[in-house]
Amino acid sequence: MSLTASATATATAAPSRRSRLARLTAGAALAAALVGGAGAGAAQAAQYTAQTLAPGQSACVSQYASYQVRGLGTATADGARFKVLRNGVVIQATAGRVASWSTELRSQYGNFPGPAYYSVCAYNTGTRSTTVSLSLLTDAEF
Repeated sequence: MSLTASATATATAAPSRRSRLARLTAGAALAAALVGGAGAGAAQAAQYTAQTLAPGQSACVSQYASYQVRGLGTATADGARFKVLRNGVVIQATAGRVASWSTELRSQYGNFPGPAYYSVCAYNTGTRSTTVSLSLLTDAEF
């Protein structure tokens, strides 16, 4: 086979491989959407952040919850204050700065206030910088 014939054969074969790959990728994306899409209002993904907060700074993660919420937080140095907000209103907070914190609000425990947008926040009320991590899981994520 000459160099020209080889290049033509490769160029002809490449589009069919690419189109087959495109079809497989599209099919996998559709299957993931069908399996992952549990319905309207379902949570998209657990929310997470980790960052260093100077004194007076805060960080939050937010997500919609239909029937349960779990919040987790850690802080270095002198700790941080942690809060849970429902539609922007504080419903739970630590009394002061702590190094680690968690909460669970569940329909089955009778302590879930109802479907809404929830946020978990860390506030550095100390005088030194602190590194915080926050996680928010809702509904089927836990």
